[in-house]
Amino acid sequence: MTRVHDDMRARLRRLYDAAVDAALPAHCLPPHLPEPPKPDAGRLVIFAIGKAAASMTAAAEDHYDRHFPGTHIEGMALTRYGHGRPTRHVDVVEAAHPVPDAMGAAASKRLMRMAGWLGPHDLALVLLSGGGSALMALPIPGISLADEQKLTRALLASGLPIADINCVRKHVDRIKGGRLAEAMHPARSVTLAISDVAGDDPSTIASGPTVPDTTAKARALAILDELEADLPPHIRAAIEEAPETPKPDADFFAHAAYKLVASGSQSLIAAAELARSEGYETLVLGDKIQGEARELAREHAGLARMAQAEGRKLAIISGGEAGVAFRDVANPGKGGPNQEYALALMLALKAAPGIAALAADTDGIDGGSGAATDPAGAFVLPDSFARAEALGLDTWGALDRHDSGGFFAALDDLVVTGPSYTNVNDFRVILVDNPPPDKESPP
Repeated sequence: MTRVHDDMRARLRRLYDAAVDAALPAHCLPPHLPEPPKPDAGRLVIFAIGKAAASMTAAAEDHYDRHFPGTHIEGMALTRYGHGRPTRHVDVVEAAHPVPDAMGAAASKRLMRMAGWLGPHDLALVLLSGGGSALMALPIPGISLADEQKLTRALLASGLPIADINCVRKHVDRIKGGRLAEAMHPARSVTLAISDVAGDDPSTIASGPTVPDTTAKARALAILDELEADLPPHIRAAIEEAPETPKPDADFFAHAAYKLVASGSQSLIAAAELARSEGYETLVLGDKIQGEARELAREHAGLARMAQAEGRKLAIISGGEAGVAFRDVANPGKGGPNQEYALALMLALKAAPGIAALAADTDGIDGGSGAATDPAGAFVLPDSFARAEALGLDTWGALDRHDSGGFFAALDDLVVTGPSYTNVNDFRVILVDNPPPDKESPP
């Protein structure tokens, strides 16, 4: 690999790091933390749920211990395996993602018991982040954990938008869709959230356990009917028999405050500022982008080629959530939506000189087995296609098999960061240099 390409890789990684840094709980959470109850008046009980749960809890503990010494703090943080952080007052429980497991189910029961023990003078501090929908699992009557796991797999394989997936999750679970807020009543609750969803809908982030549900059972049932999956009929029957999720007119929401403390838009702004400081014009497509990863890649490749043809030195930056539909693939390979986007982008660009890209999940884990060692995403460099051909890699076959992870591992072009302890979903950047850098500098 040439020195120029090494420089491109380093520049891309700096932009990714700037995006992640803007969403770290230690930076974004403390300004929004509420004043705790007086030491002799009530408890501060933390309910932290999501991939950033442990790091949000640690940031909150540091704040209260420093500014409100003597505060009674207790609670639980439920996070993904490998995403735990040291805490002083609050227990940290790790569970499976993206398919819930027994640890998540046991933790969900404990969270609901904690909510039921709250008194009118206690303050429930709810720290939410992406991944909470999968980590929590407390099925409604008539549905088992195994049923919820099977349903989750079918939903994830469908390629449906996250709002539709979480609509169903809220109607098969006793902690989501406003039901945690109901259990906390009459205590006051304050929810501070880091958004990983396009549009930052509070009802979609972690399936909205403390806000009114904006969806209805009828919609959840319609989504089930659209799924091309062999699901037990009693799942549908259980949803039909269950009461509706709490709606905006429920009186207990009067005691439940909610605030967004970080989102993808802040991270994109931080990356764009850095790109401009390095001499790039910026085109920020926004953090609300959703769609099939390979379709987004083809669209963005067209923007990059057009910019280069116009002689622009441009950084194309986007967030949101790309999806992958595993239709007609019995044994998909390794990888996640960002790696699939990168592979489709590489194919659309072929050997376009002077265009490089990075696509990665801001939580540090993009699909894969769910292990903390899984890659965050992948690089696309001007020579990636040529190197793949030289190695005899089956590029189109890798895309068809959804084996982008195996493909980029062979090229040594994976982005490996480990857990970031935050989560504002996808980060993608395409750098367009004109004239191509290989013509400016020798290898």
